[in-house]
Parts: sequence; C-alpha cells; structure tokens
Amino acid sequence: MPEHVHILLDPREPDYEMRRILAAIKSPVSRQAKAFLQAAGEVDWLQRLTVHRGGRTVFQFWQAGGGYDRNLWNDRPIQAVLGYIHANPVRRGLVGRPTDWKWSSARAHAGDMHVPLRMDPVDLS
Repeated sequence: MPEHVHILLDPREPDYEMRRILAAIKSPVSRQAKAFLQAAGEVDWLQRLTVHRGGRTVFQFWQAGGGYDRNLWNDRPIQAVLGYIHANPVRRGLVGRPTDWKWSSARAHAGDMHVPLRMDPVDLS
C-alpha cells in the first residue's frame, strides 16, 4: 500500500521473539528510507517523518507502537488474512485485481516469478 505495509510471517523456529524479527525488518528499511529521502532532497518528507521524543529528535519511518499484530494458529485464518492483504489495493481502488499491484505477494501466489520481493513458498492447500 502507498502508506502502509502488510506482512505475514511464519517463523521457521519454534522458539522465537517476534520483536527481534520485526526489528530486523524495520531497522534497515527505516535507514534506507531516510537515506533515500536525504539523497533525493525530500526535505518535506524528512520533516514529516521527524518526531520529538523527550529531548531527542528522531526519524520515525514506522508507526509508533506495536502496530496491528495478530497471531494466527491454523491454516484457515492464514488464508483469510492473505486474501484480505491481497484484496487491500483493490478495495482502495488502486488496481482492478490483486495481481495488478506491483508490491503484492498475490503475484507470486499466482505463479509470477518476476516480482520485486521474493518470498518463501507457502502451501495453502
């Protein structure tokens, strides 16, 4: 989506800390976004993404707080959530079909291997 991201994670190890996984994803994306905006001279965006916390001024690319997390425990909710995620750009009127959204995993699930973000295969049968 233009202003937010949906991510569906299935940790490979039974013992994990989701906060560490999310930090490993969010931190480098935030650094790269800031570097991109600086290189592009996007002063307005840099100002909009700068917040004051206590006595510090920080770049905040991601929404504050834990986000809208949900734990899923069986295949049916996972399929429903994946359908919701894939239909999001269609509901917003950005594209006509989920596979038309360049950044959607719907393309990979439909068999298109020419996608900007690779993902592990998911067995939804």
